[in-house]
Amino acid sequence: MKTLMNTFIFSCLIVPSAYMGLPTLISAKENATMQQESRNHELATLAGGCFWCLEADIMKLDGVQEAISGYTGGKVDNPTYEQVTGGRTGHYEAVQVRFDPTVTSYEQILDAFWRSIDPTDQGGQFADRGTQYQTVIFYHDEKQRAAAEASKQALEESGKFSKPIATEILPAAKFYAAEDYHQNYSDTNPEHYQRYRVLSGRQPFLDKHWSETEVRRPASPGFTPPYTKPSMVELRSRLTPMQYQVTQQDGTEPAFKNEYWDNKRAGIYVDVVSGEPLFSSLDKFDSGTGWPSYTGPLVPENVVERQDRKLFMRRTEVRSKHADSHLGHVFPDGPPPTGLRFCINSAALRFIPAEDLESEGYGQFRELFR
Repeated sequence: MKTLMNTFIFSCLIVPSAYMGLPTLISAKENATMQQESRNHELATLAGGCFWCLEADIMKLDGVQEAISGYTGGKVDNPTYEQVTGGRTGHYEAVQVRFDPTVTSYEQILDAFWRSIDPTDQGGQFADRGTQYQTVIFYHDEKQRAAAEASKQALEESGKFSKPIATEILPAAKFYAAEDYHQNYSDTNPEHYQRYRVLSGRQPFLDKHWSETEVRRPASPGFTPPYTKPSMVELRSRLTPMQYQVTQQDGTEPAFKNEYWDNKRAGIYVDVVSGEPLFSSLDKFDSGTGWPSYTGPLVPENVVERQDRKLFMRRTEVRSKHADSHLGHVFPDGPPPTGLRFCINSAALRFIPAEDLESEGYGQFRELFR
């Protein structure tokens, strides 16, 4: 079972000696290290129905150090799973998240939370019914409360859902870790977890509301619309570990050790997840960075720019529009005619040679290479 080690920082400054029966003080260096680790994390507590699923989704975020399944919000000390699921304690199934705010912001935690639940369900979540499965954001301070309120309002105003947002925002209460067999359940019991996630209705709901976006391409021989993002279950089985890390977890592959940084063949580059066309060899240049670089996108509307403030830097991230894959970043130090450098991970791309464009369903771009 995972444990929240920093909970014990101050109580462990004096460690009993097994040999002398006397306390042994830790060194000043060890103390400083422990205090620094304590400063580099924050807690978020979220109730999103079955804690197996929410824990698994939150753990995919960079900067999340730990996610513990448990119970909170009730009036009984040390409740058991049977008591909570029986609806007799007032607790919610919840996940307490420890994360590094210099890598992942609280707002990003909230965004992942919304994308893991049905926020309009007032009676539980999917196949799990009852107050113990209702969705709640438990804030630990006023800053989190304000962020939660703003995030909820933004979702409400987005028009993403036709029903009102039912998720409550409440002050954090005492949190009890669930039994050992509930922790990291998606890894310890993957087959049962995947069956539950699909058959409970959670994954179909998430695929419908967050993954599937139809966009019609110009008609061409061999074309089959639309561009869509497959379910996370399919992506985990289809993508390589590096492709999954880059596109779904905002990762970065090694420079000069990736598939397309030195590719000089004629053709186009499409999203490895959805197939939407992104860049062309006609706009590719050698930036000397070790990653594929382009002066601009092939289809501008398929490339979305967002502000990225991670790693103490202010950069412009680029993502694919329809699959929402992390692609890389764009910088204002490129050559003419745009002066831009779209620095892209090879793992986010699939290359379509010019001679295969029609057979692959991208015949509308064949004229570019005649």
